[in-house]
Amino acid sequence: MKSFNSIRRDFLRTGSLGIAAAAIPASSLAASAQNGAATAAAAQGIFDVRKYGATGDGKTLDSDAVNRAIEAAVAAGGGVVVFPAGSYLCFSIHLKSQVHLHLLQGSAIVAADSPLPGEQTGYRGGVYDAAEPKTGWDAYQDYGHNHWHNSLLWGEDIHDLSITGPGLIWGKGLSNGRGRKDDGAPFVAEQPGVGNKAIALKNCHNVLLRDFSILKGGHFGLLLTGVDNLTIDNLIIDTDRDGMDIDCCQNVRVSNCTVNSPWDDGICPKSSYALGYARPTRNLTISNCFVTGSYELGSVLDGTFKKFARDFRVPRTGRIKCGTESNGGFINIAISNCVFEGCQGLALESVDGALLEDIAITNTTMRDLVSGPIFMRLGSRLRGPKESTKVGTLKRILIDNLTCYNAPQKISSILSGIPGFSIEDVKLSNIYIETVGGEPSEAAPVQPPEFESKYPEPGMFGPMPAFGFFLRHVRNVEMSHVEIATTTPDARPAFYLADVQRADFFAVTAPRGAEGAFALHDVKDLRIGWSRAASDATLASIDNKTL
Repeated sequence: MKSFNSIRRDFLRTGSLGIAAAAIPASSLAASAQNGAATAAAAQGIFDVRKYGATGDGKTLDSDAVNRAIEAAVAAGGGVVVFPAGSYLCFSIHLKSQVHLHLLQGSAIVAADSPLPGEQTGYRGGVYDAAEPKTGWDAYQDYGHNHWHNSLLWGEDIHDLSITGPGLIWGKGLSNGRGRKDDGAPFVAEQPGVGNKAIALKNCHNVLLRDFSILKGGHFGLLLTGVDNLTIDNLIIDTDRDGMDIDCCQNVRVSNCTVNSPWDDGICPKSSYALGYARPTRNLTISNCFVTGSYELGSVLDGTFKKFARDFRVPRTGRIKCGTESNGGFINIAISNCVFEGCQGLALESVDGALLEDIAITNTTMRDLVSGPIFMRLGSRLRGPKESTKVGTLKRILIDNLTCYNAPQKISSILSGIPGFSIEDVKLSNIYIETVGGEPSEAAPVQPPEFESKYPEPGMFGPMPAFGFFLRHVRNVEMSHVEIATTTPDARPAFYLADVQRADFFAVTAPRGAEGAFALHDVKDLRIGWSRAASDATLASIDNKTL
């Protein structure tokens, strides 16, 4: 007989029940099924939730039975908790160390209804676990980031946990934190008994999430805070708020995921103060992922891909963003081979004192954006302990091989620090951006406000005075083999620079605006070479001029 550890290694290596089950004699499994006993399978480390009282009929509450199966696995030293085909209506499920949840094809964990305002209970007397008591640092991040227990599945201070598919987690009865259920009934996110996250983990390590899908994940499909050695692979998340928040986590791999999140961010690294201290998100890779805000809720998951009507008002956020919670920092992050569609562009934001450093972004395609393809913001919101929260850094950023079709006309790519604090050491190469264009000459003289402490968003400054890149308070920026095109002529310059030191533009192509391609204000150490946008130039200082 194989040991539990051997079986578990098979599961972690393959993410498939079939491989591990193959190690169990078919006669043992058949006998167990025939006599209705869980003993033989449990001896092999397999715990079927139906053997512990779950019905899977979508009508009966199954959370107690699921939690019993998990506890049985814990008592056995660990194991695989299996969800056969069926709909398992649940309140809070308590994740434990050395337990693997496996959702077989056709299975769904369904979030039971949260209580409505004024009610003390939800579905047939049950409620979600209470949110943790408030702490002294709740004010430093939005409400949802401070609580994990009020979730469909949650775990704290656990290790060696895995959840694999190909089943579904459906947050049907979860609040999305915005006050309304799908049917228009009101929610109060802070009300006791309300659940508002699909999966929440705090202070965990050695975690694998693979192959399952999330439909309507509440405020967060995944809220992962202080989780190290984390692998997220091949998930489909089709939701009405954030897809996944990776907060204060280290050694993280996100790959092969699809996230449709029209109302909020898709893949969102953060570094909040939710743990009570500033901890960076470090050593993170995001690869081979598709993020979008284009599609009606559920239509990516069911394969119909129904796009919102053009006049339907929805933020279409759906992007990859570092921030806004940014106390601890973002260090050593690589984003590669990702596709953006019908959403906002890439965002890198340090506004709460974070060190946002050593970021490499390669091989990115974007289409039908609602904001500029690149947004970098170093700001001074400084939401954190007053005695220790200072303006952070945003530096050593490399973006290479990016193509973007149908960028918006009014909001260009933006790299903006604040007076006295500059974005530094940015290299942009092999980039092609096609914008809508069409803005008149009256738009060119616009001077966007600083808004040093405002919530960072690409639209925060209003219409931009450039159709390609707006750079303000930047030091040491290099653009090479960058082309900006417009579908209709635009009278603005392609590049607007203000308070920029040491800027190199090599092999840059862009149409000239009414007065030139470069609007230059307080620019020092500028070099332009081999460019189709302007003549070669080497200038020690230039102010209020166009080239």
